[in-house]
Amino acid sequence: MAKCFALMGWSLPVIESMQKTGRPFVVVSFPDFESYAQENNIPFLPYQLDEWSDTSNSLDLFEKLKAFDADVAVPLYEETVEWAGALNSIYRGDPRVLNRAFLFRNKAMMKRKALIGGLRVGLFEEVFNKEGVKAFMKRLNQANLQLDGEEDSWVHIKPFASAGTVGHRLLRSMSDVDEKCEDSDFPCLAESHLPGREFSCEAFINKGKIRFLNITEYVKLGYSNFIPEGRYLESKRDLIHKEVQKMVDIFGIEYGMVHPEWFLTEKDELNFGETACRIPGGHILELCSKSYEFDALAAFVICHDPNITEEELDEIFPAKDFKPKNYHGNVMIYPQKRQFSKLEIPESLNNEPYFVEHTLIAPYEGQKLSADRNGFGNHFGTINFKGEDPDRMTELLKHYEEEEFYV
Repeated sequence: MAKCFALMGWSLPVIESMQKTGRPFVVVSFPDFESYAQENNIPFLPYQLDEWSDTSNSLDLFEKLKAFDADVAVPLYEETVEWAGALNSIYRGDPRVLNRAFLFRNKAMMKRKALIGGLRVGLFEEVFNKEGVKAFMKRLNQANLQLDGEEDSWVHIKPFASAGTVGHRLLRSMSDVDEKCEDSDFPCLAESHLPGREFSCEAFINKGKIRFLNITEYVKLGYSNFIPEGRYLESKRDLIHKEVQKMVDIFGIEYGMVHPEWFLTEKDELNFGETACRIPGGHILELCSKSYEFDALAAFVICHDPNITEEELDEIFPAKDFKPKNYHGNVMIYPQKRQFSKLEIPESLNNEPYFVEHTLIAPYEGQKLSADRNGFGNHFGTINFKGEDPDRMTELLKHYEEEEFYV
């Protein structure tokens, strides 16, 4: 068993889950959180995680963590993946642990490793300016045997090391490159559009093997999802499990949780999008906890422990034959107008049997949306649902994605 988990980043839900387990931990985060931690008896080490210098580096942090007897580092957010990788490479005496952390933080490096290992990936390239994107799109058009006058091949550009949809742009034409791209977008990764039905997995790994696999059904990426997966993806579970384990083997992942996104084609082929090794967005682990009746946040942390026993692993996960009784889903609500004054909850929602609760907050007077939101921006709350029919769940999530709550 780990002597002490170093939680890299601040997350109250994770802290509360770890407190319930009774396992020792220390939170490593910015000094801004120190007073709250002290007031609530949370073991805490203040550290400037946004800089890397002579006074802020993994060797210095390793020394400071000795006071807590820490021996396992856990990345809670994208920006702490390298920190955890550097610390764990020291704890395990294996420099490749840090190298693998770089895989998760550089999407071009990640794609190359996936391609070398035999995963299905699209065409991709590092680009440095708008002309580079146009040249990439032209080569895609040629590869797809486009004729003059036909629609250009779609291109996605995304930063090398940002989480989720931050900085992600879909370019459908040459003119989009000029209209949508900014000089600040570069350098970045350009990649071809992947066909298929998009979904994510949350695979809890220990000693290089999948110990528990969740499949998250995306109704609309960045807006709505539910767990467990619907009937169609459930029928492909064996195929998905095999492909995720293949990815784990290719990347050499030994401990923790991976959050890969895939595209399943009509020919039962899985295209690899990308993967992360931190807590996913969309409240996915909260939904997973409700459906499978275990603490997925605590399991996420504990899976990082190289010294945990098989018996302890069995205790933290659902039984292998466990079948969820209900589907749990949510819709993340984003205002559809730039300016709004009030929150309106439709009566149809209150009367819906699947409706559980919402976390929407009334706006302040004259509130406006920022014009420079990253990714999908910060949602204003979620609407949570619970029910037995995945088709009804899908229907509800699609409906309330379009509902205008902020007017």
